[in-house]
Amino acid sequence: INITRTIKLQNTASRVNGKLRYAVNGVSNTNPDTPVKLAEYYGVADKVFKYDIMGDNPPENGATVVMEPNVKNLTFRNFIEIIFENPEKSMQSWHLDGYSFFAVAVEPGTWTPEKRRNYNLLDAVSRTTVQVFPKSWAAILLTFDNAGMWNIRSEIWERTYLGQQLYASVLSPERSLRDEYNVPDNALLCGLVKSLPKPPPYTI
Repeated sequence: INITRTIKLQNTASRVNGKLRYAVNGVSNTNPDTPVKLAEYYGVADKVFKYDIMGDNPPENGATVVMEPNVKNLTFRNFIEIIFENPEKSMQSWHLDGYSFFAVAVEPGTWTPEKRRNYNLLDAVSRTTVQVFPKSWAAILLTFDNAGMWNIRSEIWERTYLGQQLYASVLSPERSLRDEYNVPDNALLCGLVKSLPKPPPYTI
């Protein structure tokens, strides 16, 4: 399977307006009043967040951290390589909702494309969480074939709460129940979508 996209995620700790924040590629996630999945489902995403404010690679020279909802737009059914890079002195643990992935490498130092020759492509373990040692990196491979809005986050809850997380938006172009269920009728609504009519339901 050919890799269609490589995303390198680097965790950092810094201070914004004098307060501790954790970030991924220079973006510290904040949760808007309207949950990002509801905003997308009801067609008002452009009023709540911007897609892809975080690049596929860490910013150079430690650019200033920004605080925004962090939503990455991913193409349905693409086969993607994600590199978790940990420049800090503490252990990191990352979790991905909605998917199992293959953890193919964990090594010290900095990842480069040449490191792919060391990947375990024979009997890699399928899992939902991967650890990254201090001053090290980990590589995972997966197909984003589960439509929805999925959280990629630190499993260290202090870091998650203070911004070390993002959302992967995976939209099916078919609007089909084959790929994604409708939002339940009894779902609690808030923010901008609280009084909006329900959008047309997905069909078979």
